[in-house]
Amino acid sequence: ALKAFSLAKSLSTGNSKSFFVRQINLE
Repeated sequence: ALKAFSLAKSLSTGNSKSFFVRQINLE
């Protein structure tokens, strides 16, 4: 989850946010 958070922050895009939310949901 931490990695996904860093990645989403780095990209800072709508798609990334959606992916980040999905990662949290999975975890």
